[in-house]
Order: sequence, then structure tokens, then C-alpha cells
Amino acid sequence: MKKFLGLIWAALVVAALPVSCSREDEPFDSHTAITAKKSLVSATKGSVFVSVTCTGDWGVTLSYSGSATGWASLSLEEGSGSRGDLLLRYEANEADEAREVTLTLVPKSGLTVSTTVTQAGKNGSTVTPGGGGEGPQSGYGYDTAPMDWLELPATRSGDGRELFVHSMDGGKYRSEKNDGTRNWSCYYDYNGYTAVWVAYPHNNSLKGSGSRSDAWGVTDPWIPAESQQWCSYRVSGGRYYSDYQYDRGHQIPSADRLGSTQANISTFYPTNMTPQTAQFNQNIWGTLENNVRSCMMVADTLYVVTGCLIDNSTVYVSDRDGDLAHQIPVPTAYFKALLYFGPSSYAVADKYMAAGFFLPHDASIGGKSYWNYRKSIDELEELTGFDFFPNLIAKIGKEKADKIESTAPSEFWHKIN
Repeated sequence: MKKFLGLIWAALVVAALPVSCSREDEPFDSHTAITAKKSLVSATKGSVFVSVTCTGDWGVTLSYSGSATGWASLSLEEGSGSRGDLLLRYEANEADEAREVTLTLVPKSGLTVSTTVTQAGKNGSTVTPGGGGEGPQSGYGYDTAPMDWLELPATRSGDGRELFVHSMDGGKYRSEKNDGTRNWSCYYDYNGYTAVWVAYPHNNSLKGSGSRSDAWGVTDPWIPAESQQWCSYRVSGGRYYSDYQYDRGHQIPSADRLGSTQANISTFYPTNMTPQTAQFNQNIWGTLENNVRSCMMVADTLYVVTGCLIDNSTVYVSDRDGDLAHQIPVPTAYFKALLYFGPSSYAVADKYMAAGFFLPHDASIGGKSYWNYRKSIDELEELTGFDFFPNLIAKIGKEKADKIESTAPSEFWHKIN
């Protein structure tokens, strides 16, 4: 084993060709992967779990950006077969600038692959000198939002997440090509195989009418299938999600896009799914979704953001068995941010009003009213860390936008049914 690793390390030094995450124009070895639970960590001392997917013997090397070296260590640097319990430990970063460590997995057979973990600087910077931390992990979508649509929350360069926009025909939306009507957007976290939010405009025309496609198994065209979860949640022992009462929870509901087959199929993409307990999904969450549609029915347009919190999750489910399994974090909470535009006596300014809802992901609240969990947009931003409706200022001015976001939800959001 050690002789094998020595030969591999020597080959790496000579070739100097570490391969990062596979792209569409590169070969993909489904049996070889290395993934950190988080790609961006804080400046304080800590650790993060790392998983290795491999069918045989392997070794892992660490390389550093910049002059600072040796500040990270791996609990296991060589092994055999797939493991999900490697621990990357890192020291506190006392510098203002962020720094990176790249973990390169070298299998006895198969592709060499790598993943990079960025540690923020002590001033909060997440951009490494030379720009190493500026872009998203894979570059398939947008690093930051270039569109001025009202539903889009603010995005942040360097946080390891990417924005994808889907068109109504089920494909990719490119604003510079003007190729179709926007359907829904998502902010995708590669490490969690989860969209931390999904945003979309909602009105009667966009909703349409028709049948649910139940198109499970169709993958999102934006990114390679290996970077997406499979929508069948399991736990150790290979049991299916139903045994543990995890539903495949839509973020944009299927019922919100019934106007065409392709628009509805897109709501079944894995990038729109999260594991939700059945008691939560089929009760309090489903009631809130139905009420959102009722509010939309009397609006000119309702701008919707649905999301979840995964950063502090301690519960994971597998999306399949064997070496190909991804570990999917079970969200600790779900939220909705809603911006209404249209005629209403409840409007706060210029026909706009807003509401936020923040629900802990807890089966025990399934029978309660979502109204108990209402928040102003400002309060929701404090709880989630996201900046909602940043483009509203350009529409109506900062003073009016601030008033809308600070106003508590009116009875409109509760009594519309």
C-alpha cells in the first residue's frame, strides 16, 4: 500500500496535473470522488467532515494556496474503499485574507480528483489572494445574479454556491440570449446537493392548469447528474425514505407550474428537492403552500422565495446505496418570503406588501397553524442570513422598500382563504 502511494505521489509531483470536479467536457468517473461537507469555513479553529468515494486503494494529499502551509490536517490520508468519516481539521486564520487547502484524491485506478476548502480571513473575507475564492465551485451557472427580477434574493460571490435559472420549456435560461420565459431560479449548494432557496414569479398565467407530471428521475440540465441528488432518501441499511417518513419535498410546488408539461417536469428536478418529514410536508407546510396560491389568485404578481437552512444540520440521509451515494443534509428549518404586487387595501406602498414565514423542520408542529410562524422580511433576513427583494429599491425607492420589509404581515396573508 505505502509503495503504491509513494509511486502515486511521485507521479503527481512530476505531472503537476490535479484534476478538479468533472465538467461536461471531461470524463466523469462515478466511482471516484472526494467531497467536503462545506467548501467555505470560518476563520476560527474547527473541522469539517470529508467523504471519499473509491472502489479500491487510495491516498489523499493536501496542498495550500499562498505562503501559509500546514494549517490543515486530515484524520486519514490513505485507505481503501469509500468512507464518509474523514475529518479535515484546521487552525484559526489570523490573517485578513482567506486561504485555501486543496485535497487531492489519488486512487489506484480511476481519475485523480480534488476538492478545495476555503477558510475565511479574520475580517470575514472569503476571497483568496489571486482570486482563488472569487468564483463558484463549478461555473455552470451564475456566480452572482445579473438580473433585476424582484423575486431574486441577493447572492454573494465566493460562497461556493451558484445561481441557476430555468426557462418554461424546461431548459436553461440565459438572459443574454433571451431564450424563453423565466420559470424558477435556485441558489445551489454543491456540498449539500441542495438549493438553499428557490425563487419564482407567480400569477394565474404562469401557474396555468393541467396535470402533474410526476417526472421523478429527470435531472436538471444545468449541471452534471453526478452533482445532483437522487430523489429517493435512504438511511443506513438501504431503507427508502418512506420507512423514515421523509418526503421528497418540492420547493416550488408542482401545482404552481401546470401550464405546460415541460414547466411541470422542471419542478421534479433534484435541484428543487429536499428531505421533509411527512408530518411536516403534508400538514403545516402544505397548508402554507395552498395559501400562497390563494394569495396569488388576487395579485397581479406574487414574488415567492422558498428556502431551507442546512449549514447546521446534524442529520443526513443517503440518496442511494453503495459507492454512488450522496449524503444529503436534512434541513433544520424552512422559510418563505413573499412580495405581493396588485390591488389590495392591505398594501403598504405602491401596491406592494410582504410577508415572511420561518418554520422549524419539526414533525411536532405539523398540526399547528403556519400563522404562528409569521415574520416581517427584516426579521426573516435576521433568521436566515439572506437579503430578500434587494431589487425592490430600484422600483420604488429605499424609504418605501424599507417600510415594506419592516412591516409585520397583515391579516391578508392569513384570511385570504
